[in-house]
Amino acid sequence: MGEGTRSGRRGRVLAACAALMALVLLCHQWIPNTPWRLGSLVESFLPWFGLLGTAALLTLALVLCRSRPVLVLIVLLPLAAWTFRFGTLALPSSGRGELVVVQHNASDENPDPAGTARALSAHGPDLIALEELLPRARAVYERSLARSHPHHAVVGTVGLWSRYPLSGVRAQDIKPAGITEPWNRGLRAVVRAPQRAVAVYVAHLPSIRFGAGGLESAWRDESARRLGAAVAAEPTDTVVVLGDLNGTVDDRGLAPLTSRLSVPARGFAFSYPASFPVARIDQVLARSATVDRIRTLPRTGSDHLPVLARISLDGPVSAAPVASPGRSTR
Repeated sequence: MGEGTRSGRRGRVLAACAALMALVLLCHQWIPNTPWRLGSLVESFLPWFGLLGTAALLTLALVLCRSRPVLVLIVLLPLAAWTFRFGTLALPSSGRGELVVVQHNASDENPDPAGTARALSAHGPDLIALEELLPRARAVYERSLARSHPHHAVVGTVGLWSRYPLSGVRAQDIKPAGITEPWNRGLRAVVRAPQRAVAVYVAHLPSIRFGAGGLESAWRDESARRLGAAVAAEPTDTVVVLGDLNGTVDDRGLAPLTSRLSVPARGFAFSYPASFPVARIDQVLARSATVDRIRTLPRTGSDHLPVLARISLDGPVSAAPVASPGRSTR
């Protein structure tokens, strides 16, 4: 086999891989979720998939097919698809963001809850949502945030601290049927913000695991369905969901929730793990409001990074968006 023939075959393989990668980025919802919940797995790392894949293909093209510059352009297809899919997240925000919120899984092993409280309140948020609150740490947060955020509510291991009065506080049942032990990881409260009343949900969905059978997310998905149903039935027009959802907004397992809400318009804010963040699983979602930009804050004593988002409450109050269960409203 001649060198030209081998080069041509390598070129065709690289071009096919580039086209497939671009297709995955643009049409990831077509990937079946069985076996191994492959679709959710790819969606969990979708931004990295495009960037790392393009870099690998481009390197191979430059090494193996230096004499065919057109091939180098072809393998840039995934980069173009990535830019189309995620490029707007890097643009500056145009909104004012009247409501500033911080979402943080503070960790039940956090050695310095007082320092964490000071670090979060220093950014001047109107709302602070915390997960993995143990009774001992809860008392520390209550003392540390009493002056800056005098209104608060805690249910189980999740809590909400607010500059504005709260009403209608209640536990929100998002417990999967398979969990039999005590488990309270959801709350709902109405925040009396100056612009309008906002129903705020704070939630910590079950963790996912990677096992021999692939991505194990049945409990997380069931919890997302319960939370999505609660949001759909919420009578207050404007809704904000804050929480550790143990999934990205592209993960179809969260679609029963994300299909009813808008996601941040700007910012990547990879929040987990704190030592080397590769995914944003700490989320700020909204209905009849716009999450203008989301960003991470400096590391605390948690294995998650806090995220701060600015939410615009301007514009008319509208009904909940109608979306198919398999797609997120953006």
